[in-house]
Amino acid sequence: MLDRIYMQMQAMQVLQRSQDVTADNLANINTPGFKGNKLFYRMVRENMNGQEIMKSVPMSQINLDQGILEPTGNVFDVAINGSGFFKVEQDDREYLTRDGRFSLNSDGFLVNSNGAKVLGESGPIQLSDLFQKNNETGGQNVLEIAKDGTLLINGESRDKLRIVNVEDPQMLIRQGSAYFTVKDEIALSEDGIGKVQQGYFEKGNVQPLNEMVDMMRTMQTFESQQRAMKTTDDMLSQVTSRLGRL
Repeated sequence: MLDRIYMQMQAMQVLQRSQDVTADNLANINTPGFKGNKLFYRMVRENMNGQEIMKSVPMSQINLDQGILEPTGNVFDVAINGSGFFKVEQDDREYLTRDGRFSLNSDGFLVNSNGAKVLGESGPIQLSDLFQKNNETGGQNVLEIAKDGTLLINGESRDKLRIVNVEDPQMLIRQGSAYFTVKDEIALSEDGIGKVQQGYFEKGNVQPLNEMVDMMRTMQTFESQQRAMKTTDDMLSQVTSRLGRL
């Protein structure tokens, strides 16, 4: 009977973990470039009181499905249609992100909404030319971002967005809601990268309806496990009481 309580407790812990993942996904519905977590279960062997048992352990994996591309008309906003991550630098550390809401800071560096510098082929991208007037026309210089990430000012190539791909999602380590790192740099490649679209940003890929359905199912299962544990506990109390009378 103690084994039954243990198994019910384990089941409740798994369900709690599932609920935490769902809650985090829902909290980031409006986070640009957010990639939700997918929960799955792995069977492992465990020794309990000299007896080997099998139990399921909850594991999570980052869902790399494409989010909806939202048009903004802002020339600094860029989205990746397909696989790949932008590389940014913040506090002397490099991160991967799908959030392409960029802008220019006062020093002419291309930065994201957190102030991290966007990386190009030779380091942080600086486009201070955009602050200057076009000598030929007297108007503002024009920034274009090609499908491969090349940045052009008035048609002249200045730099190229550093975009990398991660083929194995299990190599990704989440760092907050919008950043990732990898366990090993060897996991990064430039193969199979999607197309860059200027004037767009990628919305999070969380499906609210699916997440709410999962949350309700998990809650119902958790409550049924609670009731089952209470029943088992009542039975154990009765057995203990009767044994005490003997």
